[in-house]
This record gives sequence, C-alpha cells and structure tokens, in this order.
Amino acid sequence: DMAVAFVMGAAFTKLSAAFIEGLIMPLIAKIGGGADFSNSFIPLYSKAVETVVVNGAKIENDVALESIKTLADAKKYGPVFAWGDFVTISINFLIVAFVMFLVVKAINKAKALAIKEEAAAPAAPPAQEVLLAEIRDLLKQKN
Repeated sequence: DMAVAFVMGAAFTKLSAAFIEGLIMPLIAKIGGGADFSNSFIPLYSKAVETVVVNGAKIENDVALESIKTLADAKKYGPVFAWGDFVTISINFLIVAFVMFLVVKAINKAKALAIKEEAAAPAAPPAQEVLLAEIRDLLKQKN
C-alpha cells in the first residue's frame, strides 16, 4: 500500500505541475497583463561582467542589467532574488492543497453516507436466535 501511495504521489505531483504550468499560470499571466512570473527576479549585484576569451586573452565586458531578461542569464552574473519562482510554487501549493482538501472532503462524505446507510439497515439477528425461533415455531405447530 505504501509503495502504491508513493507512486501515486509522484504521478500526482507531475500531473499537478503540468496542470499549473500549462493551464493555470498562463491564465494568471493573461489576467495580470501578460506577466511571466518564472523570469521575475531582482539582481543582488550592481554590475554584471561577462568574461570573453579572445585569442587566449580574457576580456571583461560590462553587461547592462536591463539587457538581462531571463532568470538563468541573471544567475550567471551573480546572486538574484528570484521572487517569481516563489510566487509560482506558492500558487502550485495552494492549488494542490485545495484539490487534496476536496478529495479528503469527498472521501469523508462517502464514509459518512456508508455509515448512515449501514445504521439505517436493520441488523440481522444472530444465528442462535434464528434457530431458537425456528424451534419455537415447530413446537407451536406440534401443539
């Protein structure tokens, strides 16, 4: 059971990630005016320097911070405050938590319904009582 739970958890993680990255985040970007949170960052450095090797000599070129557009490129030059990743992961967590809440709520409701139906159905009498009732009925017939 535990192995099945781990496999299902891994599959659910991939499914929820695909759902959020492919469907939810584009909608949020559309509502937010086309914002793409995955490449949202604040550089924690004041100057970006790119080293280029030309004919065996290293040449350092200054890079304008405004020209750095992706988080991967920004990380090449130094530390960054990647707040977009945090927003994306937070939205992912909230959606997964909400879906899990709905699943647990549905399971609890199904259990409560099953218990209610079981309580409503009359319990069958024990086998001894059934036999004693048959013996009683036979004795009544004899007399």
